[in-house]
Amino acid sequence: MKNVPDAWPDLPFAEWRDTATTLHMWTQIVGKIRLTLTPWTNHSWHVTLYVTSRGLTTSPISHDGRTFEVNFDFIDHQLRVDTSEGERRTIDLKPRSVADFYRMLMKALDELRLPVTINRVPNEIQNPVPFDEDEEHTSYDREYANRFWRVLVQSDRVFKKFRSGFCGKCSPVHFFWGSFDLAVTRFSGRPAPPHPGGIPHLPDAITREAYSQEVSSLGFWPGNAAAPRPIFYSYAYPEPPGFTEAKVPPAPAFYEPKFREFMLPYDVVRTADNPDEVLLEFAQSTYDAASTLGKWDRDALQEVKPSLHFTHLHP
Repeated sequence: MKNVPDAWPDLPFAEWRDTATTLHMWTQIVGKIRLTLTPWTNHSWHVTLYVTSRGLTTSPISHDGRTFEVNFDFIDHQLRVDTSEGERRTIDLKPRSVADFYRMLMKALDELRLPVTINRVPNEIQNPVPFDEDEEHTSYDREYANRFWRVLVQSDRVFKKFRSGFCGKCSPVHFFWGSFDLAVTRFSGRPAPPHPGGIPHLPDAITREAYSQEVSSLGFWPGNAAAPRPIFYSYAYPEPPGFTEAKVPPAPAFYEPKFREFMLPYDVVRTADNPDEVLLEFAQSTYDAASTLGKWDRDALQEVKPSLHFTHLHP
């Protein structure tokens, strides 16, 4: 990657904790709109958001023969709802409560003749407060929201490069609003034992379907109150014997038993001479550990690039 000034910005969780909490709830509201209106796709791939050159998007959502998108813009700091008929509603991203954000977005959808009813209880957090009752979380720091998005842009770009080296079943690179992380997941092609579940406010049946096949997953997570630092992570489900003791470069990557995953502090990547190289080394080494110890058919899953090079196709 060419040197882009501050492409990997500093993102100390303590400095934007309140904004992160509020933004997490805002993304859940938008994500649940997609969840409610989109046909089910395996492993809950139908609920995710995607990184754009300005923020995050739902991608097109169908509604009675029309489509619309909901887009977070972390450059101009707006939420935009755009329809296939050329209509738009805009909500400024600024300090406002989760309840206020919820009411404004639902009003905008009603005005666009896009009514939707969502489950108002947040997922995957302890002690959730319904969106329409949450007057506590009101923070929005433009600088840190923008920094968070810039980290997602770079992570998304590198994750897609890593994804290209695999020809088996693989998820898109997508943003899960429940856990508030960006992830890409490779699959061995074999079934996995039933997942134990137990994720707060997420039905066990959803978790078990998500992990119904063997996986090796890579992601970026900005941190939370319990673990307040941004990290890249990688885990395997099920964990093959010896996985926890695997030697995973680069230093100081480590295995965290509490979360059952390898972690690489974001700051190690951010401050490296070549962040792409460091992150790709972590991604590849953790996949190598999971797939080798798990006895995946690695040869069959390795992408083979064509040797032909061309710029145009002609009939």
